Amino acid sequence: MPPVKIMYLNPVADNPEVDRLFADMARAYKLPGTEVHVTALPRADYPFSHIEYRTYEALVTGGIVRAARAAAREGFDAFTIGCFYDTALHDAREISAAMAVTAPCIASCEIAASLANRFAVVVVRSKCNVQMGANIREYGYGDRFSGFYEIGLGVDDLQRDHAETERRLKAAGRRAVDDGAEMIVLGCTMEIGFYKEMEAELGVPVIDSAIASLKRAEYAALLRHQCGWVPSRTGSCEAPTEVEIARFDAFGGSRPVFGSRIVVEAS
Repeated sequence: MPPVKIMYLNPVADNPEVDRLFADMARAYKLPGTEVHVTALPRADYPFSHIEYRTYEALVTGGIVRAARAAAREGFDAFTIGCFYDTALHDAREISAAMAVTAPCIASCEIAASLANRFAVVVVRSKCNVQMGANIREYGYGDRFSGFYEIGLGVDDLQRDHAETERRLKAAGRRAVDDGAEMIVLGCTMEIGFYKEMEAELGVPVIDSAIASLKRAEYAALLRHQCGWVPSRTGSCEAPTEVEIARFDAFGGSRPVFGSRIVVEAS
């Protein structure tokens, strides 16, 4: 079987420290036959360090869709969008041809529901709750979801003081477990790197959503290679035709699609 190829897109401006964080995650958790490209949107067009607000999400949506189409045309098997809002998930899926597309929230829900009956989500701030809750219900996991627990930090704060972030994550996780959660999901990809310490403290499984989205993409890629299963393109999954895309020049222009790119090779 040829190497599985996955693209992990950080949907904000390329930041070398963040890029390295996700590349290190890919090296640690991917299977030996998987190649991962960690990419970001170009800073010149999308100068955001986070997309906590719907305003910023709306502005990066076009970039994510362009990136998904570019990744599919490059021959990637699967693509994941590195934000727990699952920004532009449905849009990217529509234009992805035979490439599977996933994202942290849906991936974490799928995994959590296979391992526990009740899971909670630890989020940065209450700002997230309505939008993320709507996604969880839309995905069909509302009956398994036991609530949001905020830590009172912004996305940009999560990797600045690891001791303080860990303290707040554990405290929020403890509240969730005391309320009956059987599993914890970390509801921001920048909460990466803390799940093992939380598990040791809380005694329940903790899902790192950045890792979950990578592994769910890898699983989809393996299904393509081994079973021939790819996204449907009929009914509600129908994509615009290439003839119409060309007529509208929908993806024209010479702007770069990606900013940074780190290639984690198959080993």
